[in-house]
Amino acid sequence: MMWMRSAASLMLCGPPKLCKVLQKMFSVGGAYEFEVTSMPNVCGTPDKPFEVTIVEKAEDLPEAKDTPQVCGKDASGCRLAFDLGKSDIKTVAVKDNEVLYSKETEWDVTNPDPQYHYDAIMAALKLAKAALPGGKVDAIGGSATGTVSGANEATWCDIFPNVPPDVYREKVVDIFVRLAKDIAGDVPLKVINDGEVTALAAVTKIKHGNVMGISMGSSEGGGYANKDGNLLGWINELCYIRLDLNPKAPTDPWSKGSHRGLSHMYLGQRGATKLAAKAGVDVPDNYKYPHPDMCTIKHEDHAQCLKLIQKAITVPEKEAEVTKLYETVGVYLGYGLAQYCEFYDIEHVMILGRVSKGKGGDIMLETAKKVLETEFPDLKPILFHTADDHFKAVGQCIAAAALPTLKK
Repeated sequence: MMWMRSAASLMLCGPPKLCKVLQKMFSVGGAYEFEVTSMPNVCGTPDKPFEVTIVEKAEDLPEAKDTPQVCGKDASGCRLAFDLGKSDIKTVAVKDNEVLYSKETEWDVTNPDPQYHYDAIMAALKLAKAALPGGKVDAIGGSATGTVSGANEATWCDIFPNVPPDVYREKVVDIFVRLAKDIAGDVPLKVINDGEVTALAAVTKIKHGNVMGISMGSSEGGGYANKDGNLLGWINELCYIRLDLNPKAPTDPWSKGSHRGLSHMYLGQRGATKLAAKAGVDVPDNYKYPHPDMCTIKHEDHAQCLKLIQKAITVPEKEAEVTKLYETVGVYLGYGLAQYCEFYDIEHVMILGRVSKGKGGDIMLETAKKVLETEFPDLKPILFHTADDHFKAVGQCIAAAALPTLKK
């Protein structure tokens, strides 16, 4: 729930002994220290410690409250959009809902210099701007991993993991606002979480609500739109949700060993790349998990390894073994969706991202469907949706272009 909706604090009510145990677990030094130290940043209150309190009566707990977010779904006019992932910067130029230009540019999110990030994004946007008639820009939309405030501030975006906290506050929090102003002046801007954009892309494409959007890229991006096709103001950081309860499940470089079995390692490209060598894919020694190069926060090696996997499944003598790799990732996805159904009302799911591309992606989706049908027959059926490979790669970016409302 915490990585679904975020939390600035935690209030407990129940058996006193149990509450005390939970209070200790959600403290510095406890089992959930990672959450306790992360949530203040996620909520944009880095200087306010995460507090756990115990109340005597259930009536003392606050009522549930959602804040539905209505976002634009029409990309009329001349627009730029960006989608900042952990491996690349995706940019598009759109005129009256038609994509004139799209490009994926690799970058190094581990660089600690915020100017590097600003320059990389700006360079990509300038190329996209050149594709618009006369270079005219009416609005800019964007998406990024992590949490983005209603004022388009990069509250907590893990695409800047090595920028020091004080520098982050000074140079990164307002980076989207500065980028938009510097490239297009005072035009409407709207930036939201990348997973949320996936959900909106699904709503736009399939014309239905109660949609879970999952982008299987460098990591897992997740978003959810309610029955009306609107977002709920949740963070939906599905990549931090534990999928594998095996006590020997792999750790990940984001939580720094605090947890095992987080979705980072299953429903993004690492879910595939950690199996590459076992599936007989010809990869360099340093691409063979758990080589140290494959256990850092950097994504470049994983992106290149995934390309080798996608190539291998097209080779007849490799196809059978690589098929098993994609079937395994499909099992991950099926069980992940079943778990999500405990907390979300899911009627439709759209899968995007580079892991879902090509023949292997089709195998993965078919396997996920079989898992749900066979292992979870009591769940109401979920309709799977996907797209062509181009939309899988840049669909989030295209949807982001429609986010801002044009000035009248």
